[in-house]
Amino acid sequence: MLLCSQLKPVTFTLQELATICDGELVGDPALKITGAASLAEATAGEISFFANRKYVGALRKTRASAIFVARDFAEPTGAAQIRVSNPMKAFEQVVLKLAPKPITFAAGVHPSAIVDPSVQLGERVSIQPHAVIEAGTRIGDSTIIGAGTYIGHETMIGAGCLIYPRVTIRERTRIGSGVIIHGGAVIGADGFGFEVIEGRQEKIQQLGIVQIDDDVEIGANATIDRARFGRTWIQEGAKIDNLVQVAHNVVIGKNTVIAAQTGIAGSVRIGQRVLIGGQAGIIGHIEIGDNTAIGAQSGISKNISGGAWWATPAVPLAEAKQQIAWVRRLEKLFARVKEIEKKLGL
Repeated sequence: MLLCSQLKPVTFTLQELATICDGELVGDPALKITGAASLAEATAGEISFFANRKYVGALRKTRASAIFVARDFAEPTGAAQIRVSNPMKAFEQVVLKLAPKPITFAAGVHPSAIVDPSVQLGERVSIQPHAVIEAGTRIGDSTIIGAGTYIGHETMIGAGCLIYPRVTIRERTRIGSGVIIHGGAVIGADGFGFEVIEGRQEKIQQLGIVQIDDDVEIGANATIDRARFGRTWIQEGAKIDNLVQVAHNVVIGKNTVIAAQTGIAGSVRIGQRVLIGGQAGIIGHIEIGDNTAIGAQSGISKNISGGAWWATPAVPLAEAKQQIAWVRRLEKLFARVKEIEKKLGL
């Protein structure tokens, strides 16, 4: 949770916050708010929010001076309240108001950057220190290339992208507009392809590309391999967390979300609006249909589509829960069997 005690000095009265968020105030309108924090971490002078019943214990213990709550809120609390339609969204609005201005980067090429003369730069592009941009690359308007980043030959990057420091983007990668790539990510490394010839592993040439569509975000130290042929394709709006491995020729559908440490083997096809929990593993050459949810640490070994899946090998969530319940009852079952055997003299 963002602690706005680190984001001072900005102060609002409760009435001002209620007006900003179109909320109904229950409390002192002149009370001053200087920060925002979670229910567990908030202190006097800070505002928090309550949007989920499982945090009712934290609500009762919070030291926050005020809380965003739903309009039908009925829990007892000593804090002032601002009743709104969406407490989480209202809290986010306030955090943005209390936060310092975003860090900006001046347009232009830093003297220490190495940019090939053939590179085409759009308007207001910012190239930070020690970046390297190879021949034939094109970069769209208002894109920022962070310090120490490498952009390979004949790469295309759209407008309004934010490429953080020390990202590696290999040759001929295609990146759309509004893409965010966090530090340490490697885009377009060779796919992991080898073939045994005369008892030795011989490298299979990886001749394809990576294509990343508009509004994709890729986390720190994620790796997305180039295709053997064709493309590895991350479609519009997909969000990939830190330390995710995407192998060659994988397709990730629109608005899919993948949590950290997930590994996706080659030629997997993932549909739209799929949710994949952390540390999931997906074997190669299978398909995951639209609107599927995969629980953390699940192992996917066959085609699946729709609903929630969990465990290794993954099964529908209800079935996985039933299996766990059975396993936990085995000790009692064994004890009953032994008792029956004893009575039967076995």
